[in-house]
Amino acid sequence: MTDLLRLREGSLSIITILFILLAVVSYLTAGGMMLLWRMEGSTPALISPNYRPFYLGLAWLGAVFHAITLVQIIPTPEGIDLSFFSTAALVSLMIVLLFLLAAVNKPVDKLGVAVLPLAASTLLLRLVYSNQVHILTDLSWPMEIHILVSILAFSLLNIAALQALLLAWQDFQLHRKHSNWFVRSLPPLQTMESLLFQMIGVGFILLSLSLATGFIFIEDLFAQHLVHKTVLSILSWTLFAVLLWGRWRYGWRGRTAIRWTLGGFAALVLAYFGSKLVLEIILRRV
Repeated sequence: MTDLLRLREGSLSIITILFILLAVVSYLTAGGMMLLWRMEGSTPALISPNYRPFYLGLAWLGAVFHAITLVQIIPTPEGIDLSFFSTAALVSLMIVLLFLLAAVNKPVDKLGVAVLPLAASTLLLRLVYSNQVHILTDLSWPMEIHILVSILAFSLLNIAALQALLLAWQDFQLHRKHSNWFVRSLPPLQTMESLLFQMIGVGFILLSLSLATGFIFIEDLFAQHLVHKTVLSILSWTLFAVLLWGRWRYGWRGRTAIRWTLGGFAALVLAYFGSKLVLEIILRRV
C-alpha cells in the first residue's frame, strides 16, 4: 500500500483555521464546565444540573465544527489525506461522538474532562503541522469499510481506556479514604466497572470485525509494511479476549480489569499510530 501514498505540500484556508479555532474554544469551554460541575466552592450556577444540557450542547457544537474542518481537510482532489495528525483528528472526532452519544443515557460526563481537550489538541496539532499531507489514492470500498471499522474500534477502546484510568483514580482515592469533590462526583465503582465492560465488549466486537475485514480485503496482512500492525492488533485482540473471558469466568474486576484494559489499548495505540509517528514525524518520510 505504500506505493499508493504520496507526499505533497499543503496549507489550510482561513475558513478551515476559523472552524478549528471555533471547535477548540467549544471543546475547552465544555470540558471546563464539566470539570467545575458539582465542584465544591464553585458558584451555584455551575453546580446546577440545569447546566448539563448547556455544556453538552457546546460539546456537540464543537463536534460540528470539528466535522466541518475534517470535510475540508481529509478529502482532496488526489485522494484521501491519512497523515498522522489528520488521522488523529479523525479518530478524536469519533471519540467525541461516541462519548456524546453515551452521555445521553449513561453517567460518563467526567470522561469529557479528558476527551474534549484531547480532541482540541489534535486539531491544534493539525493546524501547526499543516505543511505536509499524505495522500492515499485508489481506495476501494472494501478498504474504506476496513478503515472505518478500525477507527470505530480504536475510538471506543480509547474511551474504555480513559474510563479505566478514571476507575483506577477512583479506586486509589477510595482505598486511601481521600474522598475529594471529584471522586464524590463520580458514579459508584460498580457502575463505573459496568460501563467499562460495556465499552470493552462493543469495542472488542468492532476490533474483531476490523481484523476480519483486514484478512478478507487486504492481500497480505503480513507484508513487511503491515506485519507490525497486524501482530500488535492481534495481541491487543488477545488481551481484550482474555479480559472478557476472565470477567465472565472468574468475575475479574478492579485493578485486574484496569491493567488488562490499559495493556490491550497500549498495543492498539502502537499498532495504529506507532509506525505513522516514527515514519512521518521522526523520520519525516512515508
